[in-house]
Amino acid sequence: MSSLEQRQHALPYFKDSALLFAAIANQPWAIFLDSGYPHSQQGRYDIFSCKPVCTLVTHGKTTLINREGVNSESTADPFLLIKQQLPDIPAINDLPFNGGALGYFSYDLARRLERLPNLAKDEEKIAEMAVGIYQWAVIVDHLKQQSWLVGVDIAEKDWLALIEQFSSIEPEKDEESFQVLNKPQSNMTQNFYAQAFDKIKYYLTEGDCYQINLTQRFQSSCKGNPWTAYKKLREINAAPFSAYLNLPEVQILSSSPERFLKVTDGEVETKPIKGTRPRKQDAVENQQQITELQNSDKDRAENVMIVDLLRNDISKGCEEGSVNVPLLFDIESYATVHHLVSTIKGVLAKNQHALDLLRSCFPGGSITGAPKIRAMEIIEELEPNRRGIYCGSVGYIGFNGNMDTSITIRTLIHSNHTIRFWAGGGIVNDSVMEDEYQESFDKAAAMLKLLEQFQV
Repeated sequence: MSSLEQRQHALPYFKDSALLFAAIANQPWAIFLDSGYPHSQQGRYDIFSCKPVCTLVTHGKTTLINREGVNSESTADPFLLIKQQLPDIPAINDLPFNGGALGYFSYDLARRLERLPNLAKDEEKIAEMAVGIYQWAVIVDHLKQQSWLVGVDIAEKDWLALIEQFSSIEPEKDEESFQVLNKPQSNMTQNFYAQAFDKIKYYLTEGDCYQINLTQRFQSSCKGNPWTAYKKLREINAAPFSAYLNLPEVQILSSSPERFLKVTDGEVETKPIKGTRPRKQDAVENQQQITELQNSDKDRAENVMIVDLLRNDISKGCEEGSVNVPLLFDIESYATVHHLVSTIKGVLAKNQHALDLLRSCFPGGSITGAPKIRAMEIIEELEPNRRGIYCGSVGYIGFNGNMDTSITIRTLIHSNHTIRFWAGGGIVNDSVMEDEYQESFDKAAAMLKLLEQFQV
C-alpha cells in the first residue's frame, strides 16, 4: 500500500479555518480538528476533511464497516479493525497528518476492554466508536501561516476540485439558526450530588480508590443546525483541542483544553489536567487564583495521583525506562478557568502501534480516578446516565502512525433534538462537597453561557 501516490498542494492561508470548513460542515462525516485560532493562540494546526472512503461504527459488540459503499460487520476488537483499514504509508513531509483515521472513541468503548457493571441509563444510544478513513485533508499551520491540501490515491479531477474549493472562502450563506428550547436541566440535584459525594468518601475511606471523578449531565431540547452553535462556542471558549464532528448519528461540539495521547515519530506525550480555579475579571484576583492553584496541596496531590496512573498506562506501550515527567504542575489558562497540567513523555516500543497505545491507556485516567477500573465501577454505580462521548477521545491516527487525541471534556453532544454536556471533577479524601459541586459549575460556565445565548 505504501506505493500509493501521495500529493500535497499549497493553498492560500486564511487565519480563521472555520470560514473554510463552513463550506463542508454539513457534508457526511465532516470533521474539523480545531486549534481555536484566532480566538486562542495555544494551538498550531487545524485539520479538516469529509466523505471518508471507509467508516467504522461500533454499537455494543458489533462494528459496521462501510468501505466504498459495501457494508460488512465484525465483532473483532474495534482498535484492531481500524488498524486493518489503515495502511502504513510513510509521510512525505513534516505535517501532522497526511490522511488516515479521524473520529471519536467514547468513554463507554471501555466496555469492550474491561468488565464493567451495566447500571447507568443509556438514553442516547450513540455508537461507542465512529471513525472514518480519509484520503485527503486540509492542514492549516498558524505558526508558519501556511495551508496545505494533502492526499493519497486521489483521482486527478477530484484533486483539482479540492484545490479549487479550498483556495477561496465562499460568501457566507444565510445560516440556519440554532435554538435552545429550555434551560439546561441537570441529572443531579444538589442533594443527589451530596449523597453520591458521601458514598465516594466512604469508598475512599475504605481504601477502594485514591480518587474518583464525579460528573453531572446537563440537557436541553433544541432545534436547528449545531454548526451555528459551534461557531459561537469557539469564540466563547477557544481551546487547543477543539473539534466539530458532523456524523450520521450525532454532532460533537468540543472545546477541550486537554490532550490525551500524542505520538510523533515514536515520541509519546500525554498532558493530564487535575486542578481547576475559575478566572476572575479583576487582574489581582485572577493572579490570586493562579497562585492559590499552584500552591494547593490538595490539587498537587490529586495531579500526582493521575500522573502516576498515566505513567503506568503509557509504560505498557513504551520502551522500558523511557517514560519521564518533564513538566509537573504547570499552569494553563483558558477563557473561564485556570488548570494545573503536567506533561509525561516516553518512546513508543518498536512492536507497538499508536492504536495499541491508545487501547492500553483508554479511557484517560484523568477523568476516571485511581485505580482506574475500580473508579469506573463506582462511576457506573453513582452517575445516573452513561457518559457516552464525554470523557472519551477525539483525534487522528495517520497513515504514518502519528496520532494526536483529546480528552472530550467541555464538550456538547447533539442528537435527536437534544443537546447535552457534562461537568465534574476528581474527589479525594480532603475534598469539600460544596467546593466540588461549585467546581462542576465553573467548568460548565462556557457551555451554560453558550446555550443561554441560543435560548428562545
